[in-house]
Amino acid sequence: MSTVPSAPASQGSTTTAGKGKRPRPPFGVPALSVTAALIALFSLLPLGYVAFMTAATGWDTAVGLIFRPRVGELLGNTILLILITVPLCLVLGVGGAWLVERTVLRGHRVWAVALAAPLAIPAFVNSYAWVSVVPSLEGIWSGVLIATLSYFPLVYIPAAAMLGRLDPAIEQSAASLGLGPWAVFFRVVLPQLRIAMTGGALLVALHLLAEYGVFAMIRFDTFTTAIMTQFQSTFNGTAGNMLASVLVLFCLALLLLEVRSRGTARYARIGSGAQAKAVRLGLGVFQLPAQLALLALTVLAFGLPFWLVLRWVLLGGSDIWDAAEFIPALLQTLGYGLAGALATTVVAFPLAYLAVRHPGWFSKSLELSNYITSSLPGIVVGLAFVTISIRLAPGVYQTAGLLIAAYVLLFLPRSLVNLRSGLAQAPKELDEAARSLGKSPWVAFLKVTLRLSAPAAAGGAALVFLAIVNELTATLLLSPNGTSTLATEFWSKSSEIDYPGAAPYALLMILLSAPMTYLLFQQSKKVAGQ
Repeated sequence: MSTVPSAPASQGSTTTAGKGKRPRPPFGVPALSVTAALIALFSLLPLGYVAFMTAATGWDTAVGLIFRPRVGELLGNTILLILITVPLCLVLGVGGAWLVERTVLRGHRVWAVALAAPLAIPAFVNSYAWVSVVPSLEGIWSGVLIATLSYFPLVYIPAAAMLGRLDPAIEQSAASLGLGPWAVFFRVVLPQLRIAMTGGALLVALHLLAEYGVFAMIRFDTFTTAIMTQFQSTFNGTAGNMLASVLVLFCLALLLLEVRSRGTARYARIGSGAQAKAVRLGLGVFQLPAQLALLALTVLAFGLPFWLVLRWVLLGGSDIWDAAEFIPALLQTLGYGLAGALATTVVAFPLAYLAVRHPGWFSKSLELSNYITSSLPGIVVGLAFVTISIRLAPGVYQTAGLLIAAYVLLFLPRSLVNLRSGLAQAPKELDEAARSLGKSPWVAFLKVTLRLSAPAAAGGAALVFLAIVNELTATLLLSPNGTSTLATEFWSKSSEIDYPGAAPYALLMILLSAPMTYLLFQQSKKVAGQ
């Protein structure tokens, strides 16, 4: 991102900026810091809930509940699921990105979008599509199949973006030293993708830990399905809380593992001049196998589930479009999505502003606290809000405000990352220049900083909206009585094996998600410098 030099002051000017004193922001740094600190403390509520419930249970009881055979079974299922699914997603994501960005693949621009398209289909809708055709699907391998097809784009998108940004000069130098294409890929290209691969692998693993609908449909027990079962049978039982504590520790362990696996090596181009253009490798006789492989992957991950949803819609006919059920679910989904996106953007602004304009250990610590909380599964955040609201503020339980607050905690980083990039493109020098021309702090902020960061804020809000539309577990736990969203109505009907009745809700979620998925893909390319 380019930096903008500060505007020179007019001759004879006696402005504050001309004296070298930095103007204060209109809202004041102390007030902003206090607000951001309160937001960070609020975001730590789920972790505090887990710690409190573990301590309140008592050491002997907690040990007995944690070290029992059922927990060992769930732990084995979860570890096995991650150990199989994550490598498969890495192979498909990195392999697809390399074919699209580094080879003479016919139609590579079409394939670039097609490989990101499966993110438009919520994972539990993907599971519904497969189960509606093959009801016998169950167990670990069914979970691996559906999870891999649903989540490999989480690796593909950052890997493709990073491949497009990397300077190919290193690869060309390696080739000139006699290394073949495969040696160049494994010894030069792959190490440069470490950050994209570890980040994508972390996202896939966290999604596996948080996912409920996919594994409930195929009757495969994970921590999330077990916690939901405990909650439904004993409401806020001690056993469910202990399962949640193990799940939280698992998530934190994955975060630490990802940080350590990044390594310390950095790949950057230093020097002037334009970056060399990558020389795409010819596929030769492998052109047809590559096309067939990508076709099979996109058909299985996107084409087949989308067609099955359309098939159930056609089989259901006009009877499944019941306005009394369909319209309220759509309107409430849009309402919660818009309100949650707006609230998340507003809450993220103080954190993003401090991180960009006043970087340091304080702002970084506040930002990190939100990333940690957002890595927790929705069911843990939901349980925390259920327990805290019932004990401390019973009137807040099952209200729209509480549900939106949970959305804010779950999806805050999606807005925070975008706001940071937007504020970085609105340097403080421009704000100072506006004030030197006589504008008040608030006018300068609104007309310069807010205006320049608005597109990035809108992009982050769109991603939060997408996440809320497809959110299931926290909504099931916290939504007010009588609430019906597309996700909850879909879940209610699919749980009753009413596949035609669930199809309209699935189709609408896909149609709402598709443009947001495309926005995410384009944004990743923009961030990568393409």
